[in-house]
Amino acid sequence: MKIGKGQTLLFIGDSITDCGRARPLGERAGLGTGYVSLVDSLIAVNHPGRKIRVLNTGIGGNRVTDLEHRWEADVVAHAPGWLSIMIGINDVWRQFDHPRNPVQVDEARFGETLERIIRSTRRSLAGVVLMTPFYLEKNRDDPMRKRMDEYGEIVRDMAVRQDAILVDVQAGFDHYLRDNPTQSLCGDRVHPNLTGHMVIAKCFLDAVGFTWR
Repeated sequence: MKIGKGQTLLFIGDSITDCGRARPLGERAGLGTGYVSLVDSLIAVNHPGRKIRVLNTGIGGNRVTDLEHRWEADVVAHAPGWLSIMIGINDVWRQFDHPRNPVQVDEARFGETLERIIRSTRRSLAGVVLMTPFYLEKNRDDPMRKRMDEYGEIVRDMAVRQDAILVDVQAGFDHYLRDNPTQSLCGDRVHPNLTGHMVIAKCFLDAVGFTWR
């Protein structure tokens, strides 16, 4: 596994990362009820000697611009060795549920902001993990699914430019949805149940070279 012994792994993102984590910092029993907690537990069970410290600073409703506003306090101040970012769902969603809001994060602003925050921290990190946003919809021509895929492509390109590990979360869900309905994961096509969070956790761990024992 790429994450070394004793290193700190910090997850930042929106409600999918947050999942009720403790404030001001999610750690140990305060990691929340989602994929971050599952990653922490699976690492502890499968690699007990690694002693990796896992932190969660996700906040529900966040867009990439919100991450930039709190970057110093919620990333830099904790001096992680590894940083995982999953953002983009609300950047897209607000365009559909609040289309008249003049403050939207279009594709250009999304990419520019994401690159700016990564560049500000990249040299101090052993590794960066970029996780694609997702939408739990099989029909790829659905307007929101199509837009989410476009933002996912921005994340994919960013991973190449910033020498980051890409976690294709959407592909993980697409694999599951080949044989199962969206309703088996959630009702709003965005906030998954525990099975969905296990899909995310598995995608993350596979991408960082996790050894399943």
